[in-house]
Amino acid sequence: MSMDVTFLGTGAAYPSPMRGASATVIRFEGECWLFDCGEGTQTQFMKSNLKAGKITKIFITHLHGDHFFGLPGLLCTISLQCSPDGNKLPVDIYGPLGIKDFLQRTMALSRSQLVFPYVVHELVPTPNQCPEEEWDDVFSGKRDEDSCPEPQGDIICLNPADDSYLLVDGGQVVIKAFRLFHRIPSFGFLVEEKPRTGKLNAQKLKELGIPPGPLYGKLKEGVPITLENGTTISPTDVLDSPCPGRKICILGDCSGVVGDGVTSLCSDADILIHEATLDDSQMDKAKERGHSTPKMAAEFAKLCKARKLVLFHFSQRYKPANQIGEGDADVTELKKQAEIVLNGQEVVLSEDFMTISIPVKKPK
Repeated sequence: MSMDVTFLGTGAAYPSPMRGASATVIRFEGECWLFDCGEGTQTQFMKSNLKAGKITKIFITHLHGDHFFGLPGLLCTISLQCSPDGNKLPVDIYGPLGIKDFLQRTMALSRSQLVFPYVVHELVPTPNQCPEEEWDDVFSGKRDEDSCPEPQGDIICLNPADDSYLLVDGGQVVIKAFRLFHRIPSFGFLVEEKPRTGKLNAQKLKELGIPPGPLYGKLKEGVPITLENGTTISPTDVLDSPCPGRKICILGDCSGVVGDGVTSLCSDADILIHEATLDDSQMDKAKERGHSTPKMAAEFAKLCKARKLVLFHFSQRYKPANQIGEGDADVTELKKQAEIVLNGQEVVLSEDFMTISIPVKKPK
């Protein structure tokens, strides 16, 4: 039941010796999911204790280079490091409309052949996710014909009922995307664990005369049972309260969310990971470029009642105090600015290779 987040790249615009370009990994019960894949992400994997070959899903927030230029190289390196396996499940890649075309052309032009399959699922953005001139230029819906083999995959549209895109709903987790406003359409991602069934109450089982064995399993699975004397036992009669699931929200580059349902989607997140590219003194500049400041991130976290706010995607000019040079600024100022909005609630400044574990919740 382990769940944790590892930051492989926490810098904006480009990789530097201090901070890699955007890349975040969530591990959940043996699965490994990558969120954004900036240039140099494969090197960051090699420096960490994570294994790129374990990746089963990749999610791209938007199509700016510092968030996906590392993707073709990472896929090729994984292919070189693994053996062909006809039974290997495909790597699922989720990203904005255009990501399939990018991968298709890149792989064809470089004559790259992967020994594993991959599937690309494209999210269809809406015009209110970016300035009008950018939408008309980039997302006109036109595509050139190309002879390269096209990867399989789905086109995923917005579900207006909850302002989200349903990406994964299997096993113990649900993953959704939601809309953000940026210079080009950007997305955030919600990873939510489903509530876990409560434990069987041994005392109640004994009082009801239910013998140990297969009947226990049925009750645990939520299936009512009937005893030999004709008594029907409902699972709710013998199960303790369910364990609430954990929730992680990752917001890609943005100056705000799009849609009234996003606050509800991110409500009570155990960890809200939010960009803070520039400090509060440069808020106008940040908004002009489609980015956020610590105050903006903290206000959204407060609105969502997030349990922990983690800031990332810092301009490369923000550095630790002992590494500040000419033109640089102290990164801890970003933390202080966010904490003021949250009335002193601790805010975490992400660092490359930092891992945060999310413990299992107790029944209510």
